Amino acid sequence: MEKWLEPALAYIPNWLAYQMRQSGQPGVSYAITYRGEVVAEGAFGHADLGAGVKMTPRHRQRVASHSKTFTAAGIMKLREQGRLKLDDTVGQYVKGLHPEIAAATIAQLLSHTSGVIRDGFDSGQWQNRRPFLNEAEIRADLKDGPTIPPNSRFKYSNHGYGLAGMVIAAITGEAYNSWIAREIVAASGLTETQPDAPIGANQPFARGHSSKILLGRRMVIEGENSTHDLASATGFISTAADLARFFASLSPEAEKSVLSVASRREMTRRQWREEHSSIERWYGLGTISASLAGWSFFGHSGGFQGYITRTICVPAEHLSISVLTNAADGLSHFYLDGMVHILAAFRKRGAPTREAARWKGRWWSLWGAFDLLPIGDRVVVANPAFFNPLMDASEIAPEAGTEGGVRQGRIVLAGGFANHGEKARLELDARGKPTTFWHSGGKMLPERAAKAELRGISG
Repeated sequence: MEKWLEPALAYIPNWLAYQMRQSGQPGVSYAITYRGEVVAEGAFGHADLGAGVKMTPRHRQRVASHSKTFTAAGIMKLREQGRLKLDDTVGQYVKGLHPEIAAATIAQLLSHTSGVIRDGFDSGQWQNRRPFLNEAEIRADLKDGPTIPPNSRFKYSNHGYGLAGMVIAAITGEAYNSWIAREIVAASGLTETQPDAPIGANQPFARGHSSKILLGRRMVIEGENSTHDLASATGFISTAADLARFFASLSPEAEKSVLSVASRREMTRRQWREEHSSIERWYGLGTISASLAGWSFFGHSGGFQGYITRTICVPAEHLSISVLTNAADGLSHFYLDGMVHILAAFRKRGAPTREAARWKGRWWSLWGAFDLLPIGDRVVVANPAFFNPLMDASEIAPEAGTEGGVRQGRIVLAGGFANHGEKARLELDARGKPTTFWHSGGKMLPERAAKAELRGISG
């Protein structure tokens, strides 16, 4: 493993634990792979608030629209076998459709450009008001044809991916769930992933949770309802580790994959830009692409009642990251972005030098906490309360050695409203353990001492 990666992976759970403590989220699990191998994983909070069950990395969660990536991979595998073409029409395989929907191509289904209705005329399945739809109910929603002209814009559609699942079943002569579980999931070496509920009796499963805003408390959502013939769009259940491994295997740079390099390139290339969005992102074939912190990535996200999840792969860095949260207001998108910023900073500036590494720890005051995070030859004063803890962070250049039980440094980078050019120091006890951090004139303490000080102020 690269030297820069180790300290980045060491800080991520430290930052994430603070985020969970601050946000009061029910639970989170995460995994990071490097060159296809899991190099870090962890979990915080609860898999079930009602039962008091702690979250672990082995807890399966509903990962919703990650299912689309598995389905697209299945279509690409059939294409490699010569059993379909991407410009084949849906009507070649699924009979009895409205003529305009039958004329849509498989590529249009996978890229969400077929114009098909998103979730039908009654999408109560997403609020637990009705079961997820079977094939007959999906067909009924499609009887009036597309809602907009095909190939006119990117328009997300779960029903479109329901049709893609029907295509797979028609070509293979086998139920979608059975075929995809064998030909894509098992073939990828995944052992904690399945296309739909229910899960096995001995497999740990994280329950979903509502937000707190309506009732002032979170309600547990069972989360084990079948998605029936929408499994190809939203049914999958998995862990962060399995998802990170799977998306890593879809990188054109991956050494092992169920798909050829050509198929992976076709799946992950940017095809359709999302026009009406403050985030610059693109859709390919079952993948979402964007850039962050100078890194281009592809991946997917998922929203199921009580769960928000996200996974990305950064091909150029051989990294994949997956973050799963089990709440309707889950913060997986923000947590994953924060991890990218941390990893990118260490990748750019390297592992800490010997002098920088001597500055460390979380330091507190009435205002909150700061983390001394050594990166390269600087000490970054990170804010663990931020989704990007390195955003606009001050930087300290440490001086060599220790004099009189004090380590000295200078703040060599700070915002105009901060302490640029001023001194910083760490005071040590007789054993050389840091006891106080001075950021210019700001005194910060370990958590226990800061608590005692704050009680004294408030008392």
